[in-house]
Amino acid sequence: MTHATFLHPTEAVPRVGPHARASALRALCMDAVERARSGHPGMPLGMADVAEVLWTRFLRHDPAEPEWWDRDRFVLSNGHGSMLLYALLHLTGYDLPGAELERFRQLGSRTPGHPEVGRTPGVEATTGPLAQGFANAVGMALAERLLAAEFNRPGFAVVDHRTWVFLGDGCLMEGLSHEAASLAGTLQLRKLVALWDDNGLSIDGRVGGWWRDDTPARFEACGWNVIRAVDGHDPAAIARAVEAARHEPRRPTLICCRTVLGRFAPSKAGTLDAHGAPLGAAEVQGARDAMGWPHPPFEIPEEVRESWDARARGAQERRRWRETLDRYACAHPRLAGELSRRMAGDLPVSYPQVVEEAIAGAARRREVVATRKASLDALAALAAELPELLGGSADLTASTLTRWPGARAVEPEAAGRFVHWGVREHGMAAALNGIALHGGFIPYGGTFLAFSDYARGAIRMASLMRVRAIFVLTHDSIGVGEDGPTHQPVEQAAGLRLVPGLDVWRPCDALETFVAWRAAVERRFGPSALLLSRQPLAAQARSRTTIRQVERGGYVLADPGGGRARAVIIATGSEVQLALAARRLLEEERIPVRVVSMPSTTVFDRQDLAWRDEVLPPGVPRVAVEAGAADFWRKYVGLEGAVVGLDRFGESGPAEPLLAELGFTPARIAQAVKTVLRSGRRRAAPRCIRGADGAANERRVAGGRGSGEHRRRDGGSVRRR
Repeated sequence: MTHATFLHPTEAVPRVGPHARASALRALCMDAVERARSGHPGMPLGMADVAEVLWTRFLRHDPAEPEWWDRDRFVLSNGHGSMLLYALLHLTGYDLPGAELERFRQLGSRTPGHPEVGRTPGVEATTGPLAQGFANAVGMALAERLLAAEFNRPGFAVVDHRTWVFLGDGCLMEGLSHEAASLAGTLQLRKLVALWDDNGLSIDGRVGGWWRDDTPARFEACGWNVIRAVDGHDPAAIARAVEAARHEPRRPTLICCRTVLGRFAPSKAGTLDAHGAPLGAAEVQGARDAMGWPHPPFEIPEEVRESWDARARGAQERRRWRETLDRYACAHPRLAGELSRRMAGDLPVSYPQVVEEAIAGAARRREVVATRKASLDALAALAAELPELLGGSADLTASTLTRWPGARAVEPEAAGRFVHWGVREHGMAAALNGIALHGGFIPYGGTFLAFSDYARGAIRMASLMRVRAIFVLTHDSIGVGEDGPTHQPVEQAAGLRLVPGLDVWRPCDALETFVAWRAAVERRFGPSALLLSRQPLAAQARSRTTIRQVERGGYVLADPGGGRARAVIIATGSEVQLALAARRLLEEERIPVRVVSMPSTTVFDRQDLAWRDEVLPPGVPRVAVEAGAADFWRKYVGLEGAVVGLDRFGESGPAEPLLAELGFTPARIAQAVKTVLRSGRRRAAPRCIRGADGAANERRVAGGRGSGEHRRRDGGSVRRR
C-alpha cells in the first residue's frame, strides 16, 4: 500500500486557486472510493466547490484543537458523502493522515462509511440517516445562542460562532427536515446556515417524479432567509451567498446550491451512476483529465497542500479568542469559571450533596404520587443547582410535567431554559442530540411513551453518539386509561431496552424516580429514557441500604420474614405495588417469595455476576410482571418461569378496571407464581394460564400466526413455557 504523500510543486498546478483546491478534494474522494470499492463519489464531486469556499474563506476552526469551544460547527447531514468531510479534515491539517484515507470504509479505520463523532477528529455529529444532521445543527445553533445570551458581556463575546450544515435532496424529503426548519425559523437562529446540494437526483433517479416541493418557498414560509439558485460551481457566487448569510441579522439562511452530481465524470456526471458506487478506473481517469489533475492517486502537490492548511490561521483565531477569554475571566471571574465548568461537562461541586438531600427528602415524604409528578419534583430540585439543565416538551407540557416552577421559556428574542418544541417529537429528540454535542447544557425533552416511536430514529442516534440526552416519556402503560390503545404503550419499553447504550428507567415510586434522574444527569457518555406513570403510585418502604441499591438497576425490595424464598417476582414501575400485594396473598398461603424491583434492566445487566446472582438466585423460580410486551422478560425468568405481561393493544376505559380486565391484579400474579412452582423445572409447551376467576376466557383470533391460533381475550396476561 502506498500511503498518501504530498508532492513538491509541479508544472501541472502553476498557481493555487479555488479550482486546484477543489480538484484536490475531488481526487482524494475518487481515489478513496476506488480503493475501498465502496462509497458515494457523486456528492463529494458535486459539492467540492462549495466546500472549498466555505472551508478556506469562512469556517472558523483550529485543526490542532478540534474541541475548541468557540469553533464554528460543521455538520454533513448528507453523510453518505463522508469522503468529502474526511478529505477536508485531512487537507486542512486535522490528525487524519493520508493512510486513513486509503483505509476508507475498512474495519477499524478512522474513515468509516458515514461520519462518526468520537472516531474522527473534527467530525461534529454522526450522520447518515438523512436529516438527522440538519436537526442536530438546529440544536447546536440553539445552544450557541442560549450560551451567548447567558455568558457574553459588553466587550466580551466569548461565545460567538456559527453552525454550518450541508444537506441534500434526501434530507429535505424527510419529514424531520420540516420539523427542524420550522423550529429554527420560529426561534430565529440567525447563526445557522444550511447549504443545499440541489442536484435533482436521489437513488431512484430524477426527483421530479416523486418530489416537486418548492423548497425555497417552504423555507421562506418557515421564516428563513433563502438565497436561491446559486451556481454551486462558481466560487465567486458561492462566496457572495455565504457572505450575505453571515450578515443576515435575524433569520437562519438556506443557500440553494445548484450542483451537478459527480461533476467532471465524463459519462456519469449528472446521472444515478455517480451516486453510490465507485466510478471505475476509466471514469476516474476521465475526471482527472477534465479537471487537469495529472497526479497519481492520493498524491497532492506541496503548494496545494499549503494553500489548504488551516493550522496557522486557526491557531491565530483561537489565540485571539483566548486573549478575550482571559480578559473576561479577570472582569467576570464567576462567569468564566461557570462557563469553563459547563463546557467541560462537569457538575457543580455542591451537586452531590444537593441530590443526596433530594433523594433523602423523597424517602422521608413517602408520597402517593404519579412518577411523572415525582419527576417534576426532581427537576425542580436539580434545576436550582444545575443551570445547564435545559428542558422542553413536545406540546404536552401540562401532561408530561417537564417544566419546573419558574422555568422561563425560550423565545425568538429571549433566552430561557425551557423549549416549547411543539408537536415535533422527532425534531425535538434530534435537536436535543445537537445541544448535547455542542456542550454547555444537559438537555431533556418530554412526550408520551407511545409517541416515542416518532422520535425513535433520533433516540437511536443519541445512543450511537453516546450523548448525554434525557428522554422523559410519560404515560408509560395501559394505566393511561381512557385515551385508549392509541396512547397506551405496549411494545415501546421493550423496544427501547433493545437499543444498545440507552439506559431505560421505569421507576415504581418517587424515590426511584429521583434516583433515575440522578443517574441520567451523571451519565456523561450516554442517553437515558425515563418511563413515567400517569397514575399515582404508592411509596415503598426501604432501608438506608436498600435506598443505595436502587442505583444498581435491580435490587431486593421485599424478602420473606424468615426462611428461603421459594420464588422471585420481578416487577417494574406501576406493577411493583401489584407484586408486593401478590406477595402478601402468597404469604397467607405460606408461600414465601421475594420481590425484586428492577427500575432499569439496562443498568442491572451491567452489574457484576455476584450482584445479579444475589438479587436473582440461580435455581429459584421467577415470575416477571410488567404491563408491556412479555417476551423481553424471558431472559430473566427462563423457559421455566412465567411473565405476567401484555401482548395485545389496550382498551379505552378508566385505568383500574382496565388493568384488572387485562389481568394485572395481585391474584393473577399469585396464581402465576403457584403455577410455576407446581411445574417445577419441567418444560411445557407455551400456553396461557386461566384467569383469576377460573374461566378459560379464550377466543379464536383471526389472522395472527394462523387461522387456528388461540389467545386469551385479555391478551395472554400470563405466559409460561
